[in-house]
Amino acid sequence: MDNKIIIAIDGHSSCGKGTLAKNLAKELGYLFIDSGAMYRAVTLYLLRNNIPLEEVAEDPALLGNIKITFVYDAEKSFYETYLNGENVEKEIRSMEVSRRVSPVSAIRTVRLFLVAQQQNIGANRGVVMDGRDIGTVVFPDAELKIFMTASAEIRAKRRYEELQKKGIHVNYQEVLHNIRERDHIDSTRDESPLAKAEDAITLDNSAMSKDVQARLALQWARGVIKSLAHQ
Repeated sequence: MDNKIIIAIDGHSSCGKGTLAKNLAKELGYLFIDSGAMYRAVTLYLLRNNIPLEEVAEDPALLGNIKITFVYDAEKSFYETYLNGENVEKEIRSMEVSRRVSPVSAIRTVRLFLVAQQQNIGANRGVVMDGRDIGTVVFPDAELKIFMTASAEIRAKRRYEELQKKGIHVNYQEVLHNIRERDHIDSTRDESPLAKAEDAITLDNSAMSKDVQARLALQWARGVIKSLAHQ
C-alpha cells in the first residue's frame, strides 16, 4: 500500500509556513509546492505587463501565458521560483510585490487558475504545500492539516530579518504595516478567505524555534503515515 500523504500547511503571512513545509518535504522525500510564490509570480507578471486587476477578473485568458515551475537549488537547499523559464525568486519577494499580492490573490479567476495547477501537481500525493486555503479549498482531503500562527510583531521581525539577509532594504514599521494589512485582506476576502480547517492542528510558533516546530510537525506527519499503514 502506498502511504504517501498530502500535508496542507495554512496560516498567516510570515509565520514560517514555507520553512516548515520545505523541511517536512525534505525529511519525507516529498514534493514541496510554494503556493505563496505562485501568487507572487502571477502578481509580478501582471505588474510587468501593466495588466489592471479588473481586466484579469473579467478575462481569465490573460493568465494563459503564465507558467510557474519550481527548481531545487542543491547548493542553497532551496526551491527557487521560475516564471516562464526565468528565475524570479528575488523579484517576487520585493515589497512592491508584497504590497500587491493580497489583492491579486483575492481575484477569483487567479485563484481558480492556480488551484487547478496545484491540484494537478498533488494528484499523486506525496506533497507538502503551504498557503492560505490549502486545507480548506485546494486539498480538503489532506491527511494532515496544520494551521500556523504567531503574533504580528514577531512575524514582522522575522520577515524584516529575512529580507535584510537577502539584501532587500526595508524598515520594520513598513513590514509590520504590510503584515497587518495582508492579515485583514486574507481573512476578509470573499474568495477562499484564510480560515482554519475544522480538522487542522494549530501550531502557534510565537515562542518556538524552527528546530522545535520542525520536529513536532515531522512527528505528526510520521504518526499519520504510520496509522495509514495499519489500516
